[in-house]
Amino acid sequence: MAEKNKFNNLDDEDMFVTLDLDDGSSMECQILTIFEADGRDYIALLPVDEDEQPNEDGEVFIYRYSEDAEGNPSLENIEDDEEYEVVSDRFDELLDEAEFEDLDD
Repeated sequence: MAEKNKFNNLDDEDMFVTLDLDDGSSMECQILTIFEADGRDYIALLPVDEDEQPNEDGEVFIYRYSEDAEGNPSLENIEDDEEYEVVSDRFDELLDEAEFEDLDD
């Protein structure tokens, strides 16, 4: 998995997960990062096509992330608007930091 607060570099091995959707379908997603916001862990996922290419509209899914005692991951929907606002603001900050680091390189 990606390190907390670090975006995958293109040189790193990309990690993927399959999301099972409410309608019974599934969607392959690339793990962008696992990060902390307001004392909780979250995961940012980028949907990809069958060739593992990012979606064209840049849509990113963010879920509450946790692991059980054996290290098995669990994703939960963010239902609260306030929580979502805090998490999306933190994700935007991480994007800005990643872009700034790319400019330094």
